[in-house]
Amino acid sequence: MAQSKKKSRPASPARGDGQAQLRRELVELLRGGHAHVGCEKAFAGIPPEHRAASPGPGHHSLWELLEHMRLAQEDILRYTLAPGWKSPKWPEGYWPKAQPTSAQWKASLAAFHGDLDEVMALVEDGSRDLLALIPHGEGRSYLRQVLLVADHNAHHLGQVVSARRLLGNWK
Repeated sequence: MAQSKKKSRPASPARGDGQAQLRRELVELLRGGHAHVGCEKAFAGIPPEHRAASPGPGHHSLWELLEHMRLAQEDILRYTLAPGWKSPKWPEGYWPKAQPTSAQWKASLAAFHGDLDEVMALVEDGSRDLLALIPHGEGRSYLRQVLLVADHNAHHLGQVVSARRLLGNWK
């Protein structure tokens, strides 16, 4: 029997390069596109009539998901960076009630992407130790907050894809 060839793996980064590698991989995780769909693709090409449409019982609309993701991501980011940040009240402060206008939809997408860019900038800031505890963070590290953003976004991006499938708007 022939032996299978093992794929060679790149050498581990030098000890001092570990945070650089971690930073690159965290940014990839935040952008998505590997194990889950990225936010660009998930929200691309949604017709206005589908934005607030209910995909079915027990499912959130695309607007509810987008706005919830935006609000939660903003809360995590601001909590991480601003000692005086006050989180919205749960659950009403995290889930929208109104139907969006086209301008509100565009503004929410832009704000979501802007805050995501800010999270990635936090990750890429080599002067910040990602393993350090946030001074006002109740025992939480910067890394924990970044992973929380990535995890929360990945979960809800899956729901966006599911809702789009139910609405007949996903290929």
